[in-house]
Amino acid sequence: MSSSRQKQDKGRLRLGVNIDHVATVRNARGGAYPDPLRAALLAEKAGADGITAHLREDRRHITDTDIDALMAQLTVPLNFEMAATAEMQAIALRHRPHAVCIVPEKREERTTEGGLEVAREENRIAHFIAPLRDAGCRVSIFIAADEAQIRSAARIGAPVVELHTGAYCDAHAEGRFDARDAELERLRVMSALAHSLGLEVHAGHGLTYDTVTPIAQFPEVRELNIGHFLIGESIFVGLPAAIAEMRRFMDAARG
Repeated sequence: MSSSRQKQDKGRLRLGVNIDHVATVRNARGGAYPDPLRAALLAEKAGADGITAHLREDRRHITDTDIDALMAQLTVPLNFEMAATAEMQAIALRHRPHAVCIVPEKREERTTEGGLEVAREENRIAHFIAPLRDAGCRVSIFIAADEAQIRSAARIGAPVVELHTGAYCDAHAEGRFDARDAELERLRVMSALAHSLGLEVHAGHGLTYDTVTPIAQFPEVRELNIGHFLIGESIFVGLPAAIAEMRRFMDAARG
């Protein structure tokens, strides 16, 4: 990223655009289109502060070739989402992306269902992330808004946590507004806790125009990672327009 853009974006709530589901559409036909790299470059031009891509163990959407292309051509940071496996660690160490986000992964799930279990696996996760940090990657842990998980992430030396907003977004979509408000309060309190422990706070999963504003208003949150909704909305309005509208909501939330 250019120094001028870094200065311009300093202090602004950052938007990371996840391009996984461009690859989902491509892989449905087994061809070359639509190209996730093209989507990433469009997102970059439209004002995305970073690109997120999850290389799953079963390669259901993003592939190794996609990661190669993104690393070669992006000028904004790549946030490389991955499971805590030896295979993924080796890929990350070979590429050394700007950021590595450790996520839970089950082959039978449609999408990431919850946060990583850190509290019961502190020793394993600490040893897993150490080489990534040594290689210069900014390590993030994708966790639920849970005090035990946040304190564990801080203890093992992860500089960033990304709080899972899926339960909040699902409750909103299903009209369970008491549950939505309870989840939102939990996210607010846990964002403040993580920040107080010296962690940089990110958030993401399931965010839409209807749900982004309250999360974007948390002063501790520095970055939102949004993908599925933006890719879906782009079918109707185009990706740059979808990103611009999300950026508008985020900026308005910050006042």
